[in-house]
Order: sequence, then structure tokens, then C-alpha cells
Amino acid sequence: MPSSFSRRKRRVSSPGLSWIAQLLLAPQAARIVAGPKLARMRIALAQILSGADPAANLSLVGEYASRAADAGAKLVVFPEATMCRFGVPLGPIAEPVDGPWANGVRRIATEADITVIAGMFTPADDGRVTNTLIAAGPGTPNQPDTHYHKIHLYDAFGFTESRTVAPGHEPVVISVDDVHVGLTICYDIRFPALYTELARRGAQLIAVCASWGSGPGKLEQWTLLARARALDSMSYVAAAGQADPGSPLSGPGAPLGVGGSLVASPLGEVVASAGSQPQLVVADIDPDSVAAARDNIAVLRNRSSFVQIDEAQSRR
Repeated sequence: MPSSFSRRKRRVSSPGLSWIAQLLLAPQAARIVAGPKLARMRIALAQILSGADPAANLSLVGEYASRAADAGAKLVVFPEATMCRFGVPLGPIAEPVDGPWANGVRRIATEADITVIAGMFTPADDGRVTNTLIAAGPGTPNQPDTHYHKIHLYDAFGFTESRTVAPGHEPVVISVDDVHVGLTICYDIRFPALYTELARRGAQLIAVCASWGSGPGKLEQWTLLARARALDSMSYVAAAGQADPGSPLSGPGAPLGVGGSLVASPLGEVVASAGSQPQLVVADIDPDSVAAARDNIAVLRNRSSFVQIDEAQSRR
């Protein structure tokens, strides 16, 4: 079941199945019964440029979360590696999900009264780290709340993430103001089965947090993949990437960002997008359009039963 983050009166002191899933699984004749109408939801993408100092990056989270809340957003999505950029040793940086950095994110979420999704690194049992998203809502300020460990490791384009990062295995869906949100990280976006599984579990919006590698055609691939995963899952996709650093900061292959954050609709349309520089992107989404798209196009209902989420899990 999705974790639920409630929304309380805003305080800012510093910078079973969802009804939609039941509807999809119901017989054709039963689907004429309308579910509850959901209000539009304002979301924000924080396209930041993380450095190697977790404390400085936490300050960026505070600044952008406050700006997103001031713009009326209920959810702000930060990139992969918000805690610390790639290209530096991650072991000394990693902290548990109830450690100081994650608790700082929780404090920010509470003070700004906004749900924050941000990328961090946590220690793994085998000496590696996990590439993790923390999702901290204002209704759970002091608890080790929901987190997701990246399933698909980026062993591609000359970069071997699995040398230092251990994979996750479980898809995660949370609930923000009655909108179900799936969590994914970067390379996950190349695996459609994960996105259709998140939709099967009720996700209406899927966040993908990335530090996308640069190179010929990579920005175009990022945009295309976000739009394609929206169509595959008949969901909104909120794709938040690191800004383009403008010059290499580390050895070859380390993915540091290209910008181009975007929100794609369930029909694959680009609702809002960013350029290459640090930017806050704000967009309104309509959860009821997800049900309409799934009813009209019906790819989730009509897909073959041989598609299994096990096929989408990392084998490392």
C-alpha cells in the first residue's frame, strides 16, 4: 500500500488498491462508475547542481523547497545524487535514512509544509552504498519515512555503478494528497516494465530523479524516454535531473547532469520543461486525466500477462 503523507497548515521558517487501479481491473461494464474527482495538484522539479559537500547541498534543498512551497506546490522532486554529486568516493558520504542529512530533509519538508523527494546515498551491507531516494512529507516529520533503492544500476556508457552501488529490488509507491506517486532513479527510466508495474500498483505520477550522463544524443534520449515511460504507464512522469555543470568535474564517464528536467502527461506531451541551468520548474497535473487516458488507450488493461516485474530487477 502506498505510504501516505498528509498536508497540514503551512509553516515556513526558513529558505488494497487505489480506486484508479480498481477501475482498471474492473469488468468493462463496471467502469462506467466514476471514482472520486481529484483536484489538480501543483508539483515542482528542482533542477539543481549538486556539489561534493552534503551540507551545502542540503541548503539547496531548503532554498528550492521553500521556493516551491511559495509557488503553491505540494510536492517538489530533486535529482538523483542531491546529497553529493558523482565522481567522488561515496562511501564516506553515505548515511542511513535516519541519519543527519535525511533528517535535515525531513525538517525542511516540515517547515515548508511540502513533500520532498531527493536523492541520497546510504550504506549497504556488503560495503557498497545504495543509490536511494528519500520521500519526506510534512505529516511525518521525525520518522524514517519512505525510501526507494535504485533497482537498475548504471553499468553503461563506460560507467560501472555496480562497483560501488548495491541494487534495490522493490518498487515503491507513496501517496501525496491522495495522488499516488511512484519512485524511480535515472537508469530505471530505460526499463518500461518497472513503470507499468508502478502503474499497476496505483501510481498516477512517477518521479524519476536523475544525474544524467552527457554525450551525443543523451539529452534527446532523456526527453524521449520520459515521454515514452509516460505513455507506457499512462501516468504523469516528473523527470528531475541535475543541471549541466558546463565542464567535466571528474574522471570520464561520471554522470553529472545535462539539465532538461520535464513533466510529461499520460499522453506523452511535455507539460513543462527546463533548460540546462539550475531552475525550478512548476507544473499543474490533473489526476483525473490519468484515469481517462487509461480508459481510452487501455494499454495497461490489454497488456500480456507474461510481463513480470522480476524481469526489471537488477541481477547484480
